[in-house]
Amino acid sequence: MSDHPSHHLVYGTLNDYLTGEELVDTDDERIRQQISRLMVEELGYQRDELQPRLCIETLFTRNFVTSTIDLTVELDNKQMMIIRYGPGSLVSRERSALAAARVLNDEYRIPLAVVTNGRDALLLDTITTKVLGQGMQAIPDRQRALEMLPSLIFLPPQDEDKRLREKRILNAFDLERCCIGI
Repeated sequence: MSDHPSHHLVYGTLNDYLTGEELVDTDDERIRQQISRLMVEELGYQRDELQPRLCIETLFTRNFVTSTIDLTVELDNKQMMIIRYGPGSLVSRERSALAAARVLNDEYRIPLAVVTNGRDALLLDTITTKVLGQGMQAIPDRQRALEMLPSLIFLPPQDEDKRLREKRILNAFDLERCCIGI
């Protein structure tokens, strides 16, 4: 029996596609692994260009939250895109993905963010907040990403007040409320 009550069915463990690390096997994790396989096997990324499970930790109003970035794509030594998975509606996940891309890197804002539920995806410009594409085919393959790279704008970090606001947004969106009090 798990020490932490959860609404997730746990099937045991599985090995991470990218790192080989042993992870808890849930329906959500299986979809995350499918996304990793898609990025490598179909979209042509190298495994070492994909950083899984980078985290942003926040604490506001006594709520400590660890926001996990499912994948961060790094090309030419630049983190150029994040991918965040979540079941259900994509629109409800756009704002937190934008916030994550804006604060994950301390040296610059990551210019692209993808939100996906494993069946559909939105590619977002983190500067304008515009949707650049919809559908799993909107996730740029490696060649397209390399072609996009010279035209992407890597803005410097926001001032500390704006970064704090983005972190508050991330904290509020990623606070897991479903299992509190169980």
